[in-house]
Amino acid sequence: MAISAQQVKELRDSTGLPMMECKKALVETDGDAEKAVEILRKRGLKVADKKASRETREGVIGTYVHHDNKLAVMVEVNCETDFVARGDDFKQFVKDVCMHIAWANPLCVTRDQLDPELVAKEKEIVAATLTKVPEDKREKAAEGKLAKTLYAQKVLLDQAFSKDDSKTVEQVLKELIGKIRENITIRRFARMKVGE
Repeated sequence: MAISAQQVKELRDSTGLPMMECKKALVETDGDAEKAVEILRKRGLKVADKKASRETREGVIGTYVHHDNKLAVMVEVNCETDFVARGDDFKQFVKDVCMHIAWANPLCVTRDQLDPELVAKEKEIVAATLTKVPEDKREKAAEGKLAKTLYAQKVLLDQAFSKDDSKTVEQVLKELIGKIRENITIRRFARMKVGE
């Protein structure tokens, strides 16, 4: 099937990815834009995995103050170059993450930053509810349940993204890495609310 320039342009406009990447994806899917987006997203995740080991020493600190001045968020998001840090996609991501943190109130950025005592306590509670699960499968079942409860509620990267709850914050981050072609990390954040 011949792919028109209009199809490539529309896919590029919706994804922000390079024209040749969009054209290749459309050729692979015989012009099916939805499948092409899926292919491009998967490629973006592969790019993100390859870039994960690269250092991120540039970036910005984003802030958000709620309209009633009773809630504020600061987040540090790092990238590899100041060129990317000044880009619109990067700035929008930082802004969106600030808003997400204000809304979702995570405790930390990654799972390994959670208090080990909290994780142990939650694991114990979850294990007590899994009495009907065979002993040899209980550990894996407990970990799966923790992922859906504790991690999905309290770990920023595991939370459903506030602007699109079909994706986690980590998936949105990896898509941005795939689009920009540079490693990006959410380093830390602070959320302050009056009276807390």
